[in-house]
Amino acid sequence: MSKQNLKGKDFTSDELTHEMLDENDIARAYQQIIGEIRKVYIGRTEIFEMLWIAMLTGKHVYLEGVPGIGKTYMANAFSQTLGTEFSRIQFTPDMLPSDIVGTNIFNPKTGTFRLKKGPIFGNVILADEVNRAPPKTQSAMLEAMGERQVSIEGETHKLEKPFVVLATSNPVEQEGTYPLPEAQLDRFMIKVIIHHSSPDDELRIIKFKNEPVPGKINQVVSPQTIVGMMDVVKRVYVCPELLEMIRDITVATRTDPRLVLGCSPRGSESLLLAGKARAAIHARDFVIPDDILLMIPHIVHHRLIMKPEAELEGISQIRVSEDIRDGIVIPVDPIEEEAVYEEYYEEEIEE
Repeated sequence: MSKQNLKGKDFTSDELTHEMLDENDIARAYQQIIGEIRKVYIGRTEIFEMLWIAMLTGKHVYLEGVPGIGKTYMANAFSQTLGTEFSRIQFTPDMLPSDIVGTNIFNPKTGTFRLKKGPIFGNVILADEVNRAPPKTQSAMLEAMGERQVSIEGETHKLEKPFVVLATSNPVEQEGTYPLPEAQLDRFMIKVIIHHSSPDDELRIIKFKNEPVPGKINQVVSPQTIVGMMDVVKRVYVCPELLEMIRDITVATRTDPRLVLGCSPRGSESLLLAGKARAAIHARDFVIPDDILLMIPHIVHHRLIMKPEAELEGISQIRVSEDIRDGIVIPVDPIEEEAVYEEYYEEEIEE
């Protein structure tokens, strides 16, 4: 089956492989996902681009926002468009690691043990209020997020692809919570801070709740198609100059005088993968500087540890990441730069 025959192809088919897909298919699938989500979700949809980027790269997202703004509803709606298995884990202070990964249960009739899998055995995992669980339980997520596997009583079990963790936390309420360690925060490729809806959107939500309009979310892609699209993203080209720019961004975080700790090499990898995924979402098989620069606030800031004196001055991690972004020298191809200047001077002469 050729790529030309795939225009209008049903992405829910399990027969599509990465050879049959390209960047245009990824962009088209994303537009269809947004179209389905808008049936039931009111508000800004940029957050779903971050979720789609995470899905295409096999990474994870940390959602931070006050209660009641639809974080759980958002994750569930996104999962429905993918046709994936959705699991929700409500973290509590008394939760044990076995409540997440599962355990072996003895069957007295057969005299054998059988594995009862935990909610981590899914495709889209919503870790709701992850900061309410004690560190021992939080650490049970590390192996699953980093290695795509879990260990149960000494036996390793692989997790199926695609696999993405969407963790939520409440930044306001701190009583009865356990701050996530830096090692676990670093496992999340993207952190998104979700704010309240705009006044206009708030009114639309109230009207919708007053007179609900039935809306069914249809599946857009299949898990097998997503795996094929992940391979397409890996083929997206990144020029050497942009690789150096990613290096410069990471090094700038390590030398910033306002920081105790900057980005790790995992941060550089995240910028690279996110840039390639964003390029594919916009139907390009090559990365441009904006693909990386626009992802900096979402990828860099939660990996930074501020110095106390900087915090006292009211400087935030987001501000530091934006300052680093604004100070980066953007590489421009000499031929492209010359063409831009020629076009500019032609317009000046015509005027």
